[in-house]
Amino acid sequence: MPPTIEIKLFASLAKHMPMNADHYPIREGITIKELLEQIQIKPGDAKLIFVNSVKANPETQLSGGETIGIFPPVGGG
Repeated sequence: MPPTIEIKLFASLAKHMPMNADHYPIREGITIKELLEQIQIKPGDAKLIFVNSVKANPETQLSGGETIGIFPPVGGG
């Protein structure tokens, strides 16, 4: 059985949420960048990335059991 992660996508990224986001299967060692490609989020659309509530970057590797939070760039006026 492959390891799983929990994916939380916020604001405009919510439309990319996979059906199995609470137990999304991954390959051990996958990077955030590879995960974004899998769920069809362009790298520039992911501004803030958190792994277990700690700021991460696209090269961060996952092993399973993590909670991933991804936020888009925030605009305002």
